[in-house]
Amino acid sequence: MDWLRAPAAQQGRAIMAGLLDPLDQTEAYLAAIKAHPDARRIYARVTDVRARSESVAAHDRAKLELRRGLLDGVAISWKDNIDSGGTVTEAGSKLLEGRVPRKDAIVLARAARQGTICLGKTHMTELAFSGLGLNPNTATPPNALDPDLAPGGSSSGAAVSVALGLAAAAIGSDTGGSLRVPAAWNDLVGFKPSHDSLPEKGVVPLCRKFDITGPIARTVEDCAELFALMAGTKPADLTGASVAGRRLMVLDGVPFEDAEEGPVAAFEDAVDRLAREGAQIDRVSSDWVAKAMPLSASLFAPEAYGIWRAQIEDAPELMWKPILDRFRGGADVSAPAYVSAWESLVRIRRKWIKEVASRHDAILLPTVPILPPVAARLMADEAEFVRANLLTLRNTRIGNLLGLPVCTLPTGHPACGISVMGHAGRDTHLLYLAAGVEAALAVG
Repeated sequence: MDWLRAPAAQQGRAIMAGLLDPLDQTEAYLAAIKAHPDARRIYARVTDVRARSESVAAHDRAKLELRRGLLDGVAISWKDNIDSGGTVTEAGSKLLEGRVPRKDAIVLARAARQGTICLGKTHMTELAFSGLGLNPNTATPPNALDPDLAPGGSSSGAAVSVALGLAAAAIGSDTGGSLRVPAAWNDLVGFKPSHDSLPEKGVVPLCRKFDITGPIARTVEDCAELFALMAGTKPADLTGASVAGRRLMVLDGVPFEDAEEGPVAAFEDAVDRLAREGAQIDRVSSDWVAKAMPLSASLFAPEAYGIWRAQIEDAPELMWKPILDRFRGGADVSAPAYVSAWESLVRIRRKWIKEVASRHDAILLPTVPILPPVAARLMADEAEFVRANLLTLRNTRIGNLLGLPVCTLPTGHPACGISVMGHAGRDTHLLYLAAGVEAALAVG
């Protein structure tokens, strides 16, 4: 068996059974990273000293039967906007070159206390402000399915590290889709928790009102286990997860506008399989989603520019122009317009709960309405970059705007994901439903 590509939870059980040693597995990952021709495009930094030290401790706990949990001894990667004490953390930006935090982000510290092993920091979009995964200032990871294609971002290296067997799982972050896009485009599971469900201290911010960290992995169980580690809670019990009898709503309208045939066909095939496994499927188009989407321009860029304006304007030449332009777009939004947009969004969220979400167990939509574009074309054509980026993040942004947890799963069609969107604050419930969806798709 190729243990490097085994799900994180499966590796944990193998360690528990004495079939896998954390020391050997960590060395295997470090060797695979060193040997991979694109490793420097995936990992910004490999923390081999830390990984070996943590693997020794995990090995000793396993021998003494003192393991701290299922993922004790499992090696994972961390996005380069999540602080790791004593290790350069630059969030993919030359503006932060040489930045060394004194201690781990809370989520990393919690995971480390439960025995996970930190392999290193993965490349990302500049300051996390793009869904395509391109970063000419540091590195652009290759898409795991086709190296000529965009990997998806901003957690690009995070997803690719898992897909190529260079980490058991990864932790990234999501502001408008940055966990789910790269997960979908690399045929993985990505989980965006409810906003404020995890502590963000020690995570380099983009838009604090939308930022959230989360896992990218091979299975829903892996995501549930990693979420629990970072939240400091018990993992969701996924036993018996099924879609039978569940009322699932396909969100018609906005998610299908200008969508490509491939992702739509993959989504419809997945929905048909869920129906065959006993799910009740309703199709609803919500005016509240249509009203929420135009608010994006008044919410994301103004906050991002407000946070980063001083650093950006001190050295704008250090930034890639398409990203610089996205940030500066926030300068044109007035304070009254920003406040008004938030007031409108709060009202829309209430209406969504009362009139739409309360009638269904979860909402289904295609994770990304387009297939991953050719990276070279995006680099050569700024207008195409802007168009593709906006469309790439369109569907995922719905979950961020509405403040909902969302899990994307592979459909079985390359680079096409199906998203399961839940109820705010009910992350464990969503993970249980997502496990049911995962089981149904495996059968179908």
